[in-house]
Amino acid sequence: MAETVAKKENPIEEKLKALYNLQLIDSNIDRINTIRGELPLEVQDLEDELAGLQTRLEKMMNGVHDLEKEISARKIKMSECNELIKKYGEQQQNVRNNREYDSLTKEIEFQTLEIELCEKKIKEHKAEIAAKQELIDSTKEHIKEREGDLEAKKSELDSIVNETRKEEEALLKERKKAASVVDERLLKAYDRIRTNARNGLAVVNVERDACGGCFSKIPPQRQLDIRSHKKVIVCENCGRILIDFKEEEPELEEKPKKRRTTRKKTATASK
Repeated sequence: MAETVAKKENPIEEKLKALYNLQLIDSNIDRINTIRGELPLEVQDLEDELAGLQTRLEKMMNGVHDLEKEISARKIKMSECNELIKKYGEQQQNVRNNREYDSLTKEIEFQTLEIELCEKKIKEHKAEIAAKQELIDSTKEHIKEREGDLEAKKSELDSIVNETRKEEEALLKERKKAASVVDERLLKAYDRIRTNARNGLAVVNVERDACGGCFSKIPPQRQLDIRSHKKVIVCENCGRILIDFKEEEPELEEKPKKRRTTRKKTATASK
């Protein structure tokens, strides 16, 4: 009955304990993520890089395809020009005056220039294709290398994930349960603080008269307020939620031992 009354008298303490329990679970989840290290990000970066390389490769291959189509069109144009030159040459045999002959000659010259232009463009396009093909080959080689790197990183990550999966699943299940008993307003504040905290700590104990997160000194009166757990108190420097549940830890066992050792030494000296 006394415990029930105490809980009713100080509901804030129960809320803080629930929040602290959630912090302990989250810290264990963070530990697993630390074991995985930068591997998930490295895998994501490699996947993004490969996607970019594939896009670049497709663009270059499409460029080669367009140039090949342009070459084919130029060749068709050259064939048409040759047909016209042949036609105009035959017509020159049946002209009635010099004016008609000169007109046909100009047409033949124009078609000849068209052929020369097509030949020039075909040569340029072939050079472009050769240059693009070199880039395509080097890009394909680079893709092959990066795919090997990605496979190795994924294998390493999968190995670590398999080792920690059961523990992580249990912790996530435990977290869901722990979060469900935390006051909704406190939970939102906790999540916000945790997101902004570099080490993921939103709830910290007072350690050596200082905040356990940023190590800023805490005045004695404020420490008393924290120990009372009658209200939620945050660090004035970093904004973390401050608690003090150290009374639950067995810290006083060593002192009697030291006294007994001292008495033994004194007794030996007197002898």
